[in-house]
Amino acid sequence: MQLSIHGAARTVTGSKHLLSLKNGKRLLLDCGLFQGMGRQTDELNSNLGFHPKDVSYLILSHAHIDHSGLIPKLYNEGFRGPIFCTPATKDLCEILLMDSAEIQQSDTKYINKKRAKLSLPLFKPMYSTEDAKRCLELFTTVEYGKWFSIDDEIKVLFTDAGHIIGSAAVSLQVVEDEKTTRITFSGDIGRYNDAILKAPEEVPQADYILLESTYGDKLHEEVINLPETFLGWIERTCLQKKGKLIIPAFSVGRTQELLYALNKLDNENRLPALKYFVDSPLSKEATDVIKSHPENFNKELQNVLLHDKDPLDFKGLNYIKSAEESKQINFYNDPCVIISSSGMAEAGRVKHHIKNNIGDAKNTILMVGYASPFSLAGKLLKGEKQVDIYGDDCTVNAEVGSMPGMSAHGDYEDLLQFLSSQDAGKVKKLFLVHGEYDVQRAFAERLTEKGFEVEIPGMNYALNLSV
Repeated sequence: MQLSIHGAARTVTGSKHLLSLKNGKRLLLDCGLFQGMGRQTDELNSNLGFHPKDVSYLILSHAHIDHSGLIPKLYNEGFRGPIFCTPATKDLCEILLMDSAEIQQSDTKYINKKRAKLSLPLFKPMYSTEDAKRCLELFTTVEYGKWFSIDDEIKVLFTDAGHIIGSAAVSLQVVEDEKTTRITFSGDIGRYNDAILKAPEEVPQADYILLESTYGDKLHEEVINLPETFLGWIERTCLQKKGKLIIPAFSVGRTQELLYALNKLDNENRLPALKYFVDSPLSKEATDVIKSHPENFNKELQNVLLHDKDPLDFKGLNYIKSAEESKQINFYNDPCVIISSSGMAEAGRVKHHIKNNIGDAKNTILMVGYASPFSLAGKLLKGEKQVDIYGDDCTVNAEVGSMPGMSAHGDYEDLLQFLSSQDAGKVKKLFLVHGEYDVQRAFAERLTEKGFEVEIPGMNYALNLSV
């Protein structure tokens, strides 16, 4: 059996891991889109690293685009096998993959207008909305906590990873040469004190582990302080500077945490009387999907639901649907809060909002989670004073801030707690994926002290797993 890594290798995006069995079957774990990789992004997304027609099965850990976003491309290039995931993950993919296709088409059209004027070759989107629709026909859903067989050699178990609604850690039992190899893929691990979701569940003992490491060198601030911190940014930007607070936020998970924090402030009569725009049709759809899966909510939110029927709603909340409505926000001169995707500011409407407001010092661009160093959000966090947005050189006069405590990724203590169910002496190898290389090396030292044998695979790394 061979393991090969085709994404999320010494970087935090493009999750793609392939298991190749001696009998010719190939099992793909995630099929994610690369995001925020600068000039490399298009090249990385154009080459999957394997032939889609050769893939027998796809197991999807969760719906975030850096884990699911190349599934339509996989379909377009010939994959027709089943895709296994949890019910909530399928529900989210129904809107996320379609949105991804629409954003690609829209952004490509916008960029091609400029390229046409310069007589440059025109770009094509990676896949169409039709590809996004058709690949969803391949999805098969399985609940948490239930071992299921996808053929005579492979059994799978989903356990709640606590990252977003429907996110799962994937445990595999693969029979080869009459021996069983146990493999665990963490997907993305959430927080054990998440504001909305249940804590990550224990996973069975594994022989090999693929573990995410996004925040393998950091400790987060406490979630319970976030409403207060958020209020501070609103008061500073909107009340004191009379500006706009612009927040790039992933439509799934982060946006809902922001809404929950604002709802809490509203319930306490401390929310400033402003307009709060959620400028993303996808965010409204995703919020509705999340509300339809209360079984994933933690006890605290379950208790809130007893007296607040909608903890993701509050006075002043406005969902923006059409592109025309989005453009009109640029002419709204009063202080306001704009929450819009994407989270790394690499695509979508938030990129336009940043471009239109980045030159005014009274405004603030507030990051609320991980940003790749090469993404627009990452460049702003690094303090760059000139950034390229849709081909234009923009001067950064707006204040740039961050609320890292809102991350849906666990810190190193959360990751170590996730591993606490494992006997390190029985784990033949632990592979660190989905993390920046410097972070992974620091985390590897902690894991080695715990008795794990750790490896940090590079892109297109391949290794034969002993049974």
